[in-house]
Amino acid sequence: MISVIKHSLMITSFVAVMMLVIEYLNVLSGGKWQDRISKRPQGQYLLAAFLGATPGCLGAFAVVSMYAHRRLSIGAVVAAMVATSGDEAFVLFAMVPRTAFLLTALLFLIGIGAGVLTDLLLKHRMTGKLPCCQDMVLHEEDHCHCFDLKQLPVQWKNCSATRGILTGTLLLFLFALVFGQVGPAHWNWIRITLLAASACALFIVATVPDHFLEDHLWKHVVREHVPRVFAWTFGALLVMHFLIDRWQLADALSSGKWLVLGAAGLIGIVPESGPHLIFTTLYAKGLAPFSVLLTSSIVQDGHGMLPMLAHSRRAFLIIKLINLLVGLTIGALLMATGH
Repeated sequence: MISVIKHSLMITSFVAVMMLVIEYLNVLSGGKWQDRISKRPQGQYLLAAFLGATPGCLGAFAVVSMYAHRRLSIGAVVAAMVATSGDEAFVLFAMVPRTAFLLTALLFLIGIGAGVLTDLLLKHRMTGKLPCCQDMVLHEEDHCHCFDLKQLPVQWKNCSATRGILTGTLLLFLFALVFGQVGPAHWNWIRITLLAASACALFIVATVPDHFLEDHLWKHVVREHVPRVFAWTFGALLVMHFLIDRWQLADALSSGKWLVLGAAGLIGIVPESGPHLIFTTLYAKGLAPFSVLLTSSIVQDGHGMLPMLAHSRRAFLIIKLINLLVGLTIGALLMATGH
């Protein structure tokens, strides 16, 4: 239970930090950088697939955050989720590195193709129906300086409750990261990335004007998004915790290769890094063909889709169904050819 709470806090904190940084960049640039991304669909697919292909779930979280603010299309999210293998990528690189590199390149290319096809078929209709309360909004006050050295002493002398709460929370989270209470137990690139992103968020909270702090960070990110992200993340992880501990999922798999392929696709729907390691291990031990590993990798996305549950359950289901269709189709074709 403690590990579930810690993992939920880590995921929620990173999503919140990413949203905070995106809001900051949006205001700082007057929204121009995100307009460029949203107006260049080819760039969206490349960026999303690249973020998804990076090991772990951090890149996928960033894509979901941008989609929630209508900066990326649903096709871009599909590209990212096809390309990502979650934490299983680390295991695969450790066990069969040559296959891991090949798989990553294939997922990147398949993700771009699936993303383009998704947007051609859906024509961006899903992005326009997001339940997010608003797109990233720019107010007249946003044309102020986000970092004004002369105003810093005044802002801290008359420190608002919002600034104090956010600063204190980020400091506690940073200390928890440093001492291994949240995030990976050992120092690795994920822990360093979390630390750097949180430090960046702390700088933003400590230096932005009160208007930005109240309207963008507190009202939009903290009050609207964070509670929902944590609730859905914690609930999903808790359910999976009991399922994995009480049921031996690996023992339920049949040795039939087509049944294993179907199981890899269906279990891939689960938004959790854990059950999918079954197929990574089976492949590494020579007990399952590459088609099973590829199907599992296409459909599953580690924890990458958990924040989407908070933003749009409909989008979550549609993306997972698209990934399942792509994964089973390509896996079946490969298995039919003996791979």
